[in-house]
Amino acid sequence: MSFRSNIANILTLIRIACIPLMVFVFFSNIENARPLSAIIFIAAALTDWLDGWVAREFDQTSKLGAFLDPVADKLIVCIALLMIVQSDPTLINTLVSIVIIGREISISALREWMAELGERHQVSVIAFSKLKTILQMAGLACMLFQVPLIGIDVYLIGMISLIIASILTVWTMVIYMAKAWPFLQGGID
Repeated sequence: MSFRSNIANILTLIRIACIPLMVFVFFSNIENARPLSAIIFIAAALTDWLDGWVAREFDQTSKLGAFLDPVADKLIVCIALLMIVQSDPTLINTLVSIVIIGREISISALREWMAELGERHQVSVIAFSKLKTILQMAGLACMLFQVPLIGIDVYLIGMISLIIASILTVWTMVIYMAKAWPFLQGGID
């Protein structure tokens, strides 16, 4: 396998490598730690878009990439949520985090189970999930950044985006569950 055929997977691995760096910077005493952790998060989020584009554009899809990409996405989102709850343990932050993390675990399990049945396509990504992801990433980046920017309460904007994302999270979970319901009713052979 040539280097070029691994670029998408390398980008995914970079996203995973950004996680401990983001956590370290977030909790450090360095100046502008919060904005710097947000920049690391944004860079990692951009690799998600970029690795997908590279994989499609240059036909670099792989089994490893198909496994690692969603794992990397879920890891960075869940860890960012935990960091925010730890630094600002409000009820709304906790509830939003529970909804998003709970949905990620549930839908991952549902997709795995549907794949075992040969019906993975029934729960493939829908457009609202992409919108949810955009709002989620933007909201998390703003909440990680925290510092007002030219007088704008970035943290509040992030919180509103994350609340909307959590509503879409529940909505998309209901859609996926409805699509899988006939298979769930039938049980496992």
